[in-house]
Amino acid sequence: MAKDKRKNRFYFNEDFLGSPQGRSVRILSEYYGPLKKIKKNKIYDTIVFFGSARIKSKDEAKDYLKKLATSNSDKEKIRAKKDLEMSKYYEDARVLSYKLTKWSKNLKSKKSRYIITSGGGGGIMEAANRGAKEAKGISIGLTISLPFEATSNEFISQDLDLKFHYFFMRKFWFIYLAKALVVWPGGFGTLDEVMELLTLIQTKKIKKRLPIVLFGSEFWNSVVNWNYLIECGTISEDDLDLFYISDNVEDAYNYITKYIEEYKLKGPNF
Repeated sequence: MAKDKRKNRFYFNEDFLGSPQGRSVRILSEYYGPLKKIKKNKIYDTIVFFGSARIKSKDEAKDYLKKLATSNSDKEKIRAKKDLEMSKYYEDARVLSYKLTKWSKNLKSKKSRYIITSGGGGGIMEAANRGAKEAKGISIGLTISLPFEATSNEFISQDLDLKFHYFFMRKFWFIYLAKALVVWPGGFGTLDEVMELLTLIQTKKIKKRLPIVLFGSEFWNSVVNWNYLIECGTISEDDLDLFYISDNVEDAYNYITKYIEEYKLKGPNF
């Protein structure tokens, strides 16, 4: 009886919650819901990995290429060979996540510090969560509901698969707790995320400077002509100091950890 009575209340009414009038409640839910789980798991801050869901692990890429050995499609073989080449980023993301997780676990703190966080899907996101799990640490997956795509990988820690409907609320949680970000090769979503991040820092909507690593100089310098943007006057030369381009796991690891240790980053980012 009590359960039936609850259905009459607006905050239990699915028709109301799913309506345009219930949108503000849904948005608030995507703030307070993740906040509850983050506090429950004593997570203080994060290191975020952005990158493509389409980049395969080396083993997966090799297996796919072998399957095409008898194929007559040159296009498929060229694609498979490129997938194998790009798989280096999956493996590097996995190793960097492992190293950063080991480093964070050795810090003397009762709180969970610098927890690896990804978008929770496949590819680079999977590699990030996988590396943290292999280091016996926890990691977060900020997943999102999509109509035709699975968005949760098996390596996200229990109770930390935080699923969103709104992209902007998901972005908020990516940035708010972040104390460092590593951006790997990716598509529209990755480019959107990194450009919005750089805009927030450039316009000082994020008050603190964060170490941002763009991993893979060949990719990033091919995709974005930074010098041409300076030449056109659409960014200043100093804006290139907002990020650091790296091709090496050890180099990226040292840059992030030294930056965090030097500036002792604390508190929220906005």
